[in-house]
Amino acid sequence: MLWVKSFHIVFIASWFAGLFYLPRIFVNLALVPPESVAERERLLLMARKLWRFTTFLAVPALGFGLWLWLGYGIGRGAGNGWMHAKLALVLLVLGYHHGCGVLLRRFVAGQNKRSHRWFRLFNEVPVLLLLAIVVLAVVKPF
Repeated sequence: MLWVKSFHIVFIASWFAGLFYLPRIFVNLALVPPESVAERERLLLMARKLWRFTTFLAVPALGFGLWLWLGYGIGRGAGNGWMHAKLALVLLVLGYHHGCGVLLRRFVAGQNKRSHRWFRLFNEVPVLLLLAIVVLAVVKPF
């Protein structure tokens, strides 16, 4: 079980690294002047590659988490309300990840309407989600 838990943690950390950095690329894309086509294309290439790689990392992170939950019974049974809250937050992380893909497609299509300030705030969401998830998994408050 410790091997599975170790891989789960590594893939979660890697997945979140992508979720931390991708919106920073969005901040830079929102700041690119319309005449800077080369800069825009370079940032879009970076964002597309990072989104694909981050998606690739999410799969084993979720798989190892399911293995711990369903295979080893971690968080199952009475007195494990923390797991329900954690799973709800994981669904929000998946929604955030999907939302990053939607925002990227809008940038590619030249349809972004959001400011760099909005993306700076958007960038803080995964930090808060990760903090809450780690507290739930470690402290198990309920």
